[in-house]
Amino acid sequence: MKCTVAIFAVFTTVVAFHLLEAGCDPTPNKRKSKKAELVRKHLKRLRKEEGGIKLVGGRDEFEGNVEVLHEGQWGAICDDEWDAAEAQVICRQLGYEDVASAKPTYSSHFGPPKRKYWMDNLYCDGTEDEITACRFDGWGEHDCEASEAAGVRCQENVVTTEDVVKESIKSFEKMPEKLEIRLQGGRNKKEGRVEIKVKDEWQVICGDGWSLLEAMVVCRSLNLGYANEAMQTDFFGGNLTATTYSNVNCTGEERSLSYCHHDATTRGKCTGKDVAAVQCTDAMADLIIDHIDLMRTAHLEDRQMFFLQCAMEENCLASQAYVIQKENPSWHLEARRLLKFTARILNAGTADFRPAIPKHLWEWHMCHMHYHSMEVFATFDIYDSKGSRVAEGHKASFCLEDNQCMPGVEPRFACANYGDQGISVNCSDIYKYTVDCQWVDISDIEPGVYTLKVAVNPEFKVPEMTFENNAAICDFHYAETLGTVSNCKIQRP
Repeated sequence: MKCTVAIFAVFTTVVAFHLLEAGCDPTPNKRKSKKAELVRKHLKRLRKEEGGIKLVGGRDEFEGNVEVLHEGQWGAICDDEWDAAEAQVICRQLGYEDVASAKPTYSSHFGPPKRKYWMDNLYCDGTEDEITACRFDGWGEHDCEASEAAGVRCQENVVTTEDVVKESIKSFEKMPEKLEIRLQGGRNKKEGRVEIKVKDEWQVICGDGWSLLEAMVVCRSLNLGYANEAMQTDFFGGNLTATTYSNVNCTGEERSLSYCHHDATTRGKCTGKDVAAVQCTDAMADLIIDHIDLMRTAHLEDRQMFFLQCAMEENCLASQAYVIQKENPSWHLEARRLLKFTARILNAGTADFRPAIPKHLWEWHMCHMHYHSMEVFATFDIYDSKGSRVAEGHKASFCLEDNQCMPGVEPRFACANYGDQGISVNCSDIYKYTVDCQWVDISDIEPGVYTLKVAVNPEFKVPEMTFENNAAICDFHYAETLGTVSNCKIQRP
């Protein structure tokens, strides 16, 4: 018997889908249904239907910044609260089967967006079929800059061979040893485009993937203090060449860029056409979690959803709670089990910790009657023994203020009356367990042993001295009527 082959052009790459007829497949109905679904997904992109998505800026169609179609126009997605769950939804919508390997990318890794932002603050549980099924702030509602585009890597054999996948994993190579670094084009010695000396020639670095982590290494290696800003720009001049290093990747703790890596496959290919630049400063904030207070205050509480309506407006419950609210007329009588604890965050640095968002973009929240200055100040997540997140992280906006200061230090920041927000040096912002959203919704997990991760400034959006003390990783023992948090360690988010 003969089998027909249908070929569909998806973006710039041709992907062949073999649609088997009845005689070619021992389970024709199941096979036909599966193939029809793949065809539907790809036709959705080809016809430019509402909610269609595509990846741009990558070296192949399995990776790139995400763009979504709304009202006939393509737009980017902001990386605020972007994580593996959202990446899995994107890869599933693109037709990949093994979405478990989907990797999110941040900070305009594949270059700054060419179009407006359509979506911000996405809340997915990872099971949705399309990204528009997730919760988000609303079409076009955002406060994101050009360096905050979200992207994904979907590595799967439907599109590429195993050899290409292996090659993409191995593509990150060490930067050259004993690199000389300098800043050029700035208004003072603490800012400018980053240049490195390669074979006696000074070269700029491509801005693709450039973030605060790489900027921290540059400022440290030049003895210029701490990174205050990482920029992808042409403001400071500089010419890109066929040998320009791109997608430089650091942890932020390296002594020099020589200890960092770069994507060898993108060298000389600067998608965003901007260069990497930094601004350094002598004084910097440094946040530390009080893990002792976290362990001391952790406890379980069962609470009716009627009393959680304000918190639900800020997406503080697991996705199942919103399903119940939608489908059950008596949803307000249902209860959720919450792991509650106090988060005390001390600024042990030499400068105030201030929100990155300007004051005129702060969001007023009617339920709590104050402005929120940070979309993602802290995240709370629970993982099982395999490292999979089983209870959704706390995703909500925050106001920042000085709740408690060391002797001799006067508090200066307060949320009330549209006051200035921040955390002063030697002061703490305290979110007590009695406050809305100061919890993890664990209603849908079974009793057992888990890991609790509490992280502040987890997306590295606001500069600090170091990010190595921004997370508390703890053991969480959950019995049917008791939950205990113990053995907390301070580390990187």
